Amino acid sequence: MLRGSPASALYEFGSSVPSTFGSTQPSRASAIDFSTVQDTKGSSKNFPKHETRHLSEHKNVARCARFSADGRFVATGSADMSIKLFEVAKIKQMMLPDSKDGPVRPVIRTFYDHIQPINDLDFHPQNTVLISGAKDQTIKFFDFSKLTAKKAFRVIQDTHNVRSISLHPSGDYLLAGTDHPIAHLYDVNTFQCFLSANVPEIGNSGAINQVRYSATGSMYVTASKDGAVRLWDGVSAKCLRSIVSAHGTAEATSAKFTKDERYVLSCGKDSTVKLWDVGTGKLVKQYVGATHMQLRCQAAFNDNEEFVLSIDEPSNEIVIWDALTAERVARWPSNHIGPPRWLEHSPTESAFISCGTDKSIRFWKETL
Repeated sequence: MLRGSPASALYEFGSSVPSTFGSTQPSRASAIDFSTVQDTKGSSKNFPKHETRHLSEHKNVARCARFSADGRFVATGSADMSIKLFEVAKIKQMMLPDSKDGPVRPVIRTFYDHIQPINDLDFHPQNTVLISGAKDQTIKFFDFSKLTAKKAFRVIQDTHNVRSISLHPSGDYLLAGTDHPIAHLYDVNTFQCFLSANVPEIGNSGAINQVRYSATGSMYVTASKDGAVRLWDGVSAKCLRSIVSAHGTAEATSAKFTKDERYVLSCGKDSTVKLWDVGTGKLVKQYVGATHMQLRCQAAFNDNEEFVLSIDEPSNEIVIWDALTAERVARWPSNHIGPPRWLEHSPTESAFISCGTDKSIRFWKETL
């Protein structure tokens, strides 16, 4: 029904979502040039104190989380096959010491439309649409302006387990990282699927753990089970660079670009977090001192890219490094039972989400 229709025709919006949704908030600081200062030990910044609150619970493992680009919404996906959508303003209201209006419910929508665990989520950059990828080999689109909609309004049927998704900044293209070694590129309006023709030799263990577009969509990055981090041209889908054995023989579990698209931050099951120069493929920084060998662990920048966050599984702690000096500046108990499997930082403020094997979702924000 919707094949070939322009993007604007896909969405009928209710009035329940702010009209400025999708307008990007000014980020707090410009990108850091990691190449200028190589050794700046002793000049590490202090990571501000945060308060944390248990937000909600899934009925099974909470597997992934994602903020909208404007930082107003955050969604979580679970092995219980449900997706929860939270409004960040309501979370903050809930965290106030004495809420005069009685209990605040930060969950504004729950979606049930997958038949297997949810692996990844993304928000449409302009519209009130949340997108999910799941083990049931589908990608589903949910319109969260509609108060009662529990089901997706459109579905892309893939041929593989959809392990990771990333929407192009234009909102017109979607990448799916699957058990297949090459990302599947979809035209959101026609559902056509494109595969890169210029592909390096990738073995059978090249399943993609994460795929992420850069800020302008000019490139995308994949982190694979074979330990490689690969950079791809966002227009031609050509592989620009393969950083083979980026994490030795261990899986590369996450990869994302810095805002200026000059670097990629990757995380692996070799218990390292690494920063790579996009232009040369060289290792620029290494963040060590957190052990993650079991879960599909994430490493995340904070919103102004001054700090890097990840998880230490044995101690069940969130570990924070100064991004520039690579010095470990904080270790905090995660407050989860068993280590969290996903950390997602807000793109607009000092706040992040942790969720994990204990099924729970926690929100962290800077103590003002």
